[in-house]
Amino acid sequence: MADFIIEVLSRDQIRSVYPLVREAVPTLDLSTWLRFARQLTGPRRIGQCGIVVARREGRLFPCGLFCYRVEDDLKLGKVLVADHFVAVDLLEPAAVLAALVEELDNLGKRLGCQAVRSLVHGGAHELEGGLYAAGHRPDGAALLLKKLLEVPPGGGGGTRSGPERAPAIIG
Repeated sequence: MADFIIEVLSRDQIRSVYPLVREAVPTLDLSTWLRFARQLTGPRRIGQCGIVVARREGRLFPCGLFCYRVEDDLKLGKVLVADHFVAVDLLEPAAVLAALVEELDNLGKRLGCQAVRSLVHGGAHELEGGLYAAGHRPDGAALLLKKLLEVPPGGGGGTRSGPERAPAIIG
């Protein structure tokens, strides 16, 4: 397996991984990515969230990453939650993923977490397989309601589109 350097992304490196993140979220625009990544890499949140990148030894640019945050779980206690995994490599994408998953588990231990929850977004079968091979198992189901409010073209300042509803009668 190739040697990788795994490190937490610094705030001044956020722009450099934008093309990589677009592999996971193709419709992502730069300003949305910058806003999202700045929240994860803010100095007041060190140790609670961040972005981990992998790059091949001797290379400047990362070939993989994941975003993480620490959450309190009612049943499990402190849990490391990771998502938006990307592993891009022409020859060995599985090696990139393996390096990221190894770091994910080590990071969870360093942060004092009792568990690691990996969120795999639709269509990432290779990622699921790599996490499964590392001992991660399905735990329940995550369901998503994509649109709570429909915004009409032009922003719609306070009006709600969708089916007409009769006013609620309380009495």
